[in-house]
Amino acid sequence: MSLYRLDVPDDLVAPSLVAALDGWVDSGSAATTAAERLAGVGSVVATFDGDALFDYRARRPTLDIVDGRLAELIWPELAIRRSRLGERDLLVLTGAEPDFRWREFAAAVVELVDRLGVVEWISLGAIPAAVPHTRPVPIIGTESAPGLLKADVRPGPQGNLRVPSAAISVLEMTLAQAGTPTVGYFAQVPHYVSGPYPVAALALVRAVERHLGIVVATADLDEEARQLRARLDLATGAEDSTRAYVERLESMVDEERLPAGDELISEIERFLRDQGAPGGQGNLPN
Repeated sequence: MSLYRLDVPDDLVAPSLVAALDGWVDSGSAATTAAERLAGVGSVVATFDGDALFDYRARRPTLDIVDGRLAELIWPELAIRRSRLGERDLLVLTGAEPDFRWREFAAAVVELVDRLGVVEWISLGAIPAAVPHTRPVPIIGTESAPGLLKADVRPGPQGNLRVPSAAISVLEMTLAQAGTPTVGYFAQVPHYVSGPYPVAALALVRAVERHLGIVVATADLDEEARQLRARLDLATGAEDSTRAYVERLESMVDEERLPAGDELISEIERFLRDQGAPGGQGNLPN
């Protein structure tokens, strides 16, 4: 049984495919927000079989109850949509990260990429990091061959970093092994921020714009980012230890000094421990 249903457009020409899935590399929902903005109201090209890929006990459908009547079930989705931006055909894969059958899912995506004539794959992700909200969002990249990354993004981090994988990285690696050029743009989100982080979503949209040479309308996302920045400035300025911590992160960024892995982990643990003490704030709400 196929994991997907496909409707190939007749006029699709050499599209790029941008992908973002929810999960632990979608901090602040930045990657999926950026992907949804890129997809816009584009038509659905392919849909995946949710019954085969999702655990509905862990990812339950949403039920609307209107005046005591069961009105609508909204199921988790995973789909590819087509968008036309300028002279570029763009396909956008986004939705819920599968709970099951990752290898089969990756093989199905490789098959789809071939059938749709995709010329490059662009992963989007967002990870929590020891960075301040007061500086531009740092973006690190991955690439299947040197020189594929654009937008002044460098591959990183340097050295060997072993982490639990996300499905988006399984897809990127499988496609690269199958011969598709792949890149990834991963925004770093301040670890002390909870909830949606449109600032990073906007940074990812801008990275894709520069990569593809397109322009995306983002006026409302710009306004959301501006309002969030104002709220975070107010929240971090209201408590001395939080303000001092953000200033320390600022100095590290300004000196272009990134913490080593062990230092980063201990720094985050120290901050969270201090914020959990009496009088501490914990993660700052949006």
